[in-house]
Amino acid sequence: MNHSLQWRVVPLTESHGRELCSWNYPPPYDLYNWPAWETMQHEALEFADPLIRSKQYGAVVDEDDSLCGFVQFFPIVGVTRLGLGLRPDLSGHTEKHGKGKGLGAAFVKLLVQEAKRRSPLNEIDLEVLVWNERAIRTYAKAGFVITDTYERQTPTGMATFHCMVFSDEEDQ
Repeated sequence: MNHSLQWRVVPLTESHGRELCSWNYPPPYDLYNWPAWETMQHEALEFADPLIRSKQYGAVVDEDDSLCGFVQFFPIVGVTRLGLGLRPDLSGHTEKHGKGKGLGAAFVKLLVQEAKRRSPLNEIDLEVLVWNERAIRTYAKAGFVITDTYERQTPTGMATFHCMVFSDEEDQ
């Protein structure tokens, strides 16, 4: 069963934002946890800012409208940079049909389709920490390739990232 066939991208609401702030990823992925909703609102961070939320964010929901993930479509000239997260209990899982059939690649492919729909001429890329091999494998399965590696500042200090660009098989 491919759960992603039931998933769709909808506008991210304030209620979704509150729920995202309650998600807790286990170490070492806990650095992806969002601050408390009250902190996000007070500092007008990311999806707590209504304008940023409406222009850049989407919620990924299932057939019951349960929140399964989120996506940010960050605009750069000629590029849509994806920011994304899958609900912690869905992360790192594989389906019954064997290795390599996890939910992550289908989730990312759905987000790529939505990014193409929103900005069909843009390149699609994302950044991933170099140590996050699970995410790198997932993104590669979804059609992304590493094009650059660099260090940049994060809220917790300098970190090394790969930039991965979506490569449509039809273009190869």
